Amino acid sequence: MFDLFKRKTDDAGRERSWKDRLAGGLSATRERLAGALSGVFRRRALDDEAVDEIETALITADVGVPATAWIIDDLKARYRRAGAGADARELLRESLAALIAPLERPFAVGEARPFVIMIAGVNGAGKTTSIGKLAKWLQQQHLSVLLAAGDTFRAAAREQLAVWGERNGVAVVAQQGGDPAAVAFDAVAAAKARGIDVVLADTAGRLPTQLHLMEELAKVKRVLGKAHEGAPQAVWLVLDANTGQNALAQVEAFDRAIGLTGLILTKLDGSAKGGVVAAIARQHPIPLAFVGVGEGLDDLRPFVAADFVDALLPPAG
Repeated sequence: MFDLFKRKTDDAGRERSWKDRLAGGLSATRERLAGALSGVFRRRALDDEAVDEIETALITADVGVPATAWIIDDLKARYRRAGAGADARELLRESLAALIAPLERPFAVGEARPFVIMIAGVNGAGKTTSIGKLAKWLQQQHLSVLLAAGDTFRAAAREQLAVWGERNGVAVVAQQGGDPAAVAFDAVAAAKARGIDVVLADTAGRLPTQLHLMEELAKVKRVLGKAHEGAPQAVWLVLDANTGQNALAQVEAFDRAIGLTGLILTKLDGSAKGGVVAAIARQHPIPLAFVGVGEGLDDLRPFVAADFVDALLPPAG
């Protein structure tokens, strides 16, 4: 089993910075872009051939057609303003940053107590693990946390959440089988009684095409509102970065069903298709609250657009 508390080090034993780990997580996308754009950056001139090469590189990096079209138009406008001989690489970095910057919206727990965060996702996206790491992050903000094991269909999910609760020293409200909405209700009631700051409500993984399960998810949200006025204060979707454009379809479907307020992008593990962040920014912009690069407790951090651009397309030099 992986060691959640093992420090992330390089080959020389030096502890790796968060930016280094993020860059490692986006290495596949970065290398694909670098290989496709090497000729463009050597020539520097942004002629029609260069524009075609950039367009192809972005699409193959899972940026998607609408976002690619926006980036190309923005890049051309920046090049016209800067004049011939401008650094095409830096201008492309600026265009990428301008597109995804609106997804960066620092998360802060509001005044409601308990502040309820409902978390959804498809099977295998890393939802339960993200909840465990998010609990740790919230504790570092000096907030008390309670976990609601709302995935009542899988015993393994309840057990996994219980392990995270034990590691973080937080209580977990769970039931064997039963109604996930009832678990959510009980968890909020327990949090109110104990003066807990934040409730993280897990839900069962489901495909957006499973309409009866999506309706059940909407029911959980309604019941949370009955348990505590205004809840849930946040509704987040966990996305697996390896799913590429399918992640965009998930965002659209879950947003229709439960009204998303934020996203968590997980599994930036070196094979991830990180360009989909640009696609989401263009086609369905919902704040990207956190990104995860591994299995460790400290491998989930708030999304910073500038760091993400540096990892995808580092500055020259």
